Amino acid sequence: MVRVTVLASGSKGNCTVVATSKTRIVLDAGLSCREIVKRMRLAGESPEDLDGVLITHEHQDHIQGLSVLARRWNVPVYATEATHAAWKRWMTPRKTMSFAAWLELRRQQQANLSPASTETDETGPDLTEAALELATVMAEEEEPAIKATNGKLEEKMFPPASPASEDPSYLPLVEHFRAGVPFEIGDIRVTPFTVPHDAVDPVGFILQAEGMRIAVATDLGYLPPNVRMHLQRADLLMIESNHDLEMLRDGPYPWAVKQRVLSRVGHLSNDAVGEYLSNEYDGAARFVILAHISESNNLPELVRLSAERALDGKMGLLGNKVLLASQSMPLESIYL
Repeated sequence: MVRVTVLASGSKGNCTVVATSKTRIVLDAGLSCREIVKRMRLAGESPEDLDGVLITHEHQDHIQGLSVLARRWNVPVYATEATHAAWKRWMTPRKTMSFAAWLELRRQQQANLSPASTETDETGPDLTEAALELATVMAEEEEPAIKATNGKLEEKMFPPASPASEDPSYLPLVEHFRAGVPFEIGDIRVTPFTVPHDAVDPVGFILQAEGMRIAVATDLGYLPPNVRMHLQRADLLMIESNHDLEMLRDGPYPWAVKQRVLSRVGHLSNDAVGEYLSNEYDGAARFVILAHISESNNLPELVRLSAERALDGKMGLLGNKVLLASQSMPLESIYL
């Protein structure tokens, strides 16, 4: 049995847990570590048993809690080499800056973000909590390697002399993958595939375990042939339905941001997803999760209506159940 739990999906943070009886992985870490752990526990998942974190791309709503999550729980991180390098560039303070100065700069940048730009993953979500959390972890890592807790000796994960004490981009273990080359994490076979999005090397994922096939494509401007091919024969399809075209055009975003979202490296609209579900989707999935729904430029009612109209004739008691992923709370776990 495979269990899928969407902890959060949207422009302020994305994170999904996929678990089998032997393996537990997280897709993206776009919330703070504290919030990821909180939502995992609410969903009955154990962060102590994580076997890996898969990263789709380096935008902040997908990697905000990555460093703290990996450090705190000693979890391997899987990303393309280009994505890892882009994340490291963002995380690493300039050589002329102290970490405290870098953290203050991030606070100031966040304070200057407009409501419209905060909504998009171009600038990212609230960085303050994650940055403060990272600073706390780094401070703890500078404490003695062995300390007493409740009368017992507890070994710290990173001693003061380790790279983690000075480098905010330090990760305990990183594995690089390439799009189109499958690899395995425990009993989960992962096939990454390239998607069109304005990141350095963005990917979607096919996850296969215990005879089930899960397809995830949540940040892409359109559906090219390679993506459509990978989405076939899925038992669970998770695809973005980011915006309503009219709401986006009439909405509060600056024109440059609207152009970005509407571009072929932006995000899928309700209409684009509806066209795909109506004309090219093979109808194989038991569940269709609509994700990355904009809070400023979309409404859940519009998302559901568009998808259900497109799936007319394909829906049934055992197939194509439409679910909407939420930014504010975990989606109820799905069992395959």
